[in-house]
Amino acid sequence: MKEGDILHLNGELDVLDYYSKTASALADFLKDKEIASKVHLPNFFFLKRGSKEKPLFIDDFSVVDSKMLSFRKNHLKDIRKKLNEKQELVWEYFPPRKLIQFFYATNGEGVGKPIERIFIDIDRRKHSAEDARKVCLELINVIKNDREFNKLLRYRTVVLWTGASFHVYLLLKKKIDLRFYNKYLSYGSGKNKTESFIMKWAGLVEKNTGIPCRAGHEKSDNFIVLDSSNTPSGKLARAPFSLHIRDGKTVDGVCVPVSADELSDKNLIKRLQKLSPEEVLRDLKKYKKLL
Repeated sequence: MKEGDILHLNGELDVLDYYSKTASALADFLKDKEIASKVHLPNFFFLKRGSKEKPLFIDDFSVVDSKMLSFRKNHLKDIRKKLNEKQELVWEYFPPRKLIQFFYATNGEGVGKPIERIFIDIDRRKHSAEDARKVCLELINVIKNDREFNKLLRYRTVVLWTGASFHVYLLLKKKIDLRFYNKYLSYGSGKNKTESFIMKWAGLVEKNTGIPCRAGHEKSDNFIVLDSSNTPSGKLARAPFSLHIRDGKTVDGVCVPVSADELSDKNLIKRLQKLSPEEVLRDLKKYKKLL
């Protein structure tokens, strides 16, 4: 990104203006979810999250105003007294002059809490983004046509382009517990493939697309991995509209929801890879309807 865009406030890198403008479209999707931020420094990054810090929620972005943003050329210690408690907390999660990715606690912070959304990461590693699109589209079809699974759960499907690949969400009508997840939605060498839906789905997606797929967590150059392990509480997921940061210095994509019809479009990847934060803000109402 270049100076003069939404990520450069007053000529300096600052992502807060952009994230605060997207917050209104996330009010429902991230309701009561603890926010997390991945703050990039030259040679490393650090996480700010509600399990270790005072929790931040999507409604808290309402405290960001033009006066607060005008202070962002300063260091926090120098203007702390000019901020209220919530503004200071937002500042600490999203400090100026840093590239920052936006995450949240998928099913809340803490262990063993009820699960109200199933999260599947499509990790493509060295496979193409186009392969990931095909896998994502087929995965949705496989889940939709799985009669056994659909007898157990009712849900609404949401798909996110992460900036590099795809995430699939099943937003549940009724919450499940960790035991249900461990029995039906986890994976491993000791799992019964007739019970593990994620393992069964990976096999069907591979069969139907010809693209090698596995259920798991460990990244692989040989397979596209369907990873459901960030579903349980205490795990993080990328938030819609988060910047995708390639190497700590470069923004190379933006996370946005996509529709089932868009997933069928062979030109989708080209369009998504060109997407800018400014275009996201322009079409924010459209994206909100997909969440």
